[in-house]
Amino acid sequence: MNYYEKIRLEQYMSQFDLNEIDAKIKMMKKTAGELARAGGNFPAIARNIVRISAGIKMLEINISDVVELEKLD
Repeated sequence: MNYYEKIRLEQYMSQFDLNEIDAKIKMMKKTAGELARAGGNFPAIARNIVRISAGIKMLEINISDVVELEKLD
């Protein structure tokens, strides 16, 4: 992460509680998994879990990965 990226990240971190958002994303991922196990044989649930999981993955890429990178610095 270069200097400007780090400054930009610090600005975002000061505006939002990314750690709280990250925790909620992880909770959503866990809940989606539980729903998949509970109703995975129901076709509509199975299809929608795929979509939900894709959305959660995008949130992880945008938020959770940034939080993890910040912990490494």
